[in-house]
Amino acid sequence: MKIAVAKEIDPSEPRVAASPDTVKKFKALGAEIAVEPGAGLKSGLPDSEFTAVGATVSADALKDADIIIKVKRPEASELSQYKRGALVVAIMDPYGNEAALKTIADAGVSAFAMELMPRITRAQVMDVLSSQANLAGYRAVIEGAEAFGRAFPMMMTAAGTVPAAKVFVMGVGVAGLQAIATARRLGAIVTATDVRPATKEQVESLGAKFLAVEDEEFKNAQTAGGYAKEMSKEYQAKQAALTAEHIKKQDIVITTALIPGRPAPKLVSADMVKSMKPGSVLVDLAVERGGNVEGAKPG
Repeated sequence: MKIAVAKEIDPSEPRVAASPDTVKKFKALGAEIAVEPGAGLKSGLPDSEFTAVGATVSADALKDADIIIKVKRPEASELSQYKRGALVVAIMDPYGNEAALKTIADAGVSAFAMELMPRITRAQVMDVLSSQANLAGYRAVIEGAEAFGRAFPMMMTAAGTVPAAKVFVMGVGVAGLQAIATARRLGAIVTATDVRPATKEQVESLGAKFLAVEDEEFKNAQTAGGYAKEMSKEYQAKQAALTAEHIKKQDIVITTALIPGRPAPKLVSADMVKSMKPGSVLVDLAVERGGNVEGAKPG
């Protein structure tokens, strides 16, 4: 069996679908591994590291491959290189992208969506949602701190005291919890909000303050699978009013709210953005699904 590691064609995508360690595991199962030249360069993995563990680096890596592994769903231009009957394993982002999925089907390729892997103990090592969300939450704070340009912790200097930065995290899933933890480690004053009541205790356990309209609807705002439910217009209005007042005083706002199969909920209106202090920062992690911040665009 031939497994091919494809190079990502999206210039903004620095990840690669395999590492030398995973190539070793594939080899141990008896598979032949081919890697497209430069596939791992943006991840700090030169071609030599793949050849050192027995992979072949070739421009024809995808030719005749039985399985192609990628980070992102293949574009139409890539499918012409895949043989009919091949399997492609990637983050497929299937919701709302029916035309792209039809293109894959028309090419005679079977697609496996990594993000639809069951979230059970046995499949934990393949959970791309939690692992990547965890890193995204961390990176959101680091990127926000860089753009903010001032210190996060309170700084007491001979010339005076600089107050601690105020960070507000909207959406307390895996990414939100990691953002809270990272901002706290850097010394910020952190508040967070989510519609799921179970998150209140999680937020407070990390040393942050929880902000939400805690009415009857809030108490029943979580699905059996642990995801957020879509809230009523009335609740959204009450929560928006509370958030609007809070956001005016924040230095950094990080939004992470996503509902599976739907556009990202709008949490920060244009008026809220205008109310923020000059020099404050918004980091919208849901931008690829329409964004939590009104007016946010990918890139």
